[in-house]
Amino acid sequence: MRILITGGAGCLGSNLTERYLEAGHQVLVLDNFATGHRGSLPEAHPAMRVVEGRVEDRGLIEQLFAEFKPSHVIHSAAAYKNPDDWVEDTRTNVEGTIHVVEAAKAAGIKRFVNFHTALGYGRPEVLPIPADAPARPFTSYGISKQAGENYLAMSGLPFVSLRLANVTGPRLAIGPIPTFYTRLKAGKGCFCSKTVRDFIDMDDFFAVMDAVMVDGAPTGLFNVSTGTGHTIKEIFDVVVDHLGIVLSEPVPEVEPGADDVPAVVLDPSQTIASFGWQPRYNFEQTIRRMLAWYDEHGVTAIYSHLKPPPAQA
Repeated sequence: MRILITGGAGCLGSNLTERYLEAGHQVLVLDNFATGHRGSLPEAHPAMRVVEGRVEDRGLIEQLFAEFKPSHVIHSAAAYKNPDDWVEDTRTNVEGTIHVVEAAKAAGIKRFVNFHTALGYGRPEVLPIPADAPARPFTSYGISKQAGENYLAMSGLPFVSLRLANVTGPRLAIGPIPTFYTRLKAGKGCFCSKTVRDFIDMDDFFAVMDAVMVDGAPTGLFNVSTGTGHTIKEIFDVVVDHLGIVLSEPVPEVEPGADDVPAVVLDPSQTIASFGWQPRYNFEQTIRRMLAWYDEHGVTAIYSHLKPPPAQA
């Protein structure tokens, strides 16, 4: 395959780049390095080209498609770093997606895989959330990502859009796991939001990707999750146990912020039925495998699409 990966220096993109290079594929990475890191990618590889640029640069997108001639596209690029920067989110997640979709359509690519956020569902009425639940995003990140997916769905491309649970694996730089690990190791205080989330191991995510990249595989919208939810406090407790820390007082638990969702747990049953896929790792295995990676490699950065409480900024 000749695979174009937008946002290829991010957590998911860089892991997939490594995987595809090892399998003998050609990979073109496009990233603006707003949240991705050059150091996440191999230093040099004859089958890899890295381009610094933005997906909203239509001329660049058309040039890369003309030069590289991708057979497959993985659209991982996303803006989420500043929840108040609606224009940046729209440029990247909507306009940029449109440019990549239009170029892919003109090129006749075989498969287009889009990464979406579970926040596209907004505040769900039922848990776990089925893949056909209505889209009701209410944050800039969720709204703009949902709009990008909507345009993709109109394109006529052979596409798969994956609504992702929290994928944990090498270089994870978002969410409570790296936050707790870093702060507790530094002797700093933490707090836990009273929220429930689902987590999935990177190897289980890889297995989904292997299935959806096959020519002629099912297309459409799919949840990627174990289907089980866990509180943020449960993650905190695993990190405390992993680090062997004895707390002097209980960790504060706070109500979800206005831009947060109390519970997000995705129902993967349609994905399981369509692709014959099954997650291998349970919650504690997933978290502990992530922590073991941090023990060896450290935490390089931490980002969030949520606004921190004033006392924790």
